[in-house]
Amino acid sequence: MKVAVLALQGAFIEHENMLQKLGVDCVELRQRADLDKDYCGLVLPGGESTVQGKLLHELGMFDVLQTQINSGLPVLATCAGLILLAERISNDQAVYLATLPVTVRRNAYGRQLGSFHTEAPCQGLGTIPMEFIRAPYVEAVGPGVDVLATVDTRIVAVRYKKQLGLSFHPELTGNPAVHKMFLQML
Repeated sequence: MKVAVLALQGAFIEHENMLQKLGVDCVELRQRADLDKDYCGLVLPGGESTVQGKLLHELGMFDVLQTQINSGLPVLATCAGLILLAERISNDQAVYLATLPVTVRRNAYGRQLGSFHTEAPCQGLGTIPMEFIRAPYVEAVGPGVDVLATVDTRIVAVRYKKQLGLSFHPELTGNPAVHKMFLQML
């Protein structure tokens, strides 16, 4: 089993490390030609969504990834990855892949100083650690979107078809539960 990890910018190495600990081979997506490699899932990591979105267009990767996701490729999207998937961003006019019918608020918890760690229940996983770094949260969900977790009444984890969108960084907690959930979707 091979999972592709968008490796243009952000916390992709941490996802790769977690997946490799679970026995999964990773393919780094850095250029258009990498999209022709064999993989059965995709990780969109945290980082800077604006930079990632711009690079996806500049490198000719955007349309192919959008088509793959719309065709059912399982995706784990964390923080900036959630922003890339969202159909709407309430405090920004930019829209990226728009495959996940949710509205997100970018940098909803403030700047870097607003970052925090907590534990909260996540549907199907029990209580898990959650690391929030300049995180977005989901303000509204569309039809068919399951809310998996909330923190202080704010939606921080959702699932829609084969897309798993998280406001937090499970790859930084040392707990493999979220990545295991993702692998079950493959």
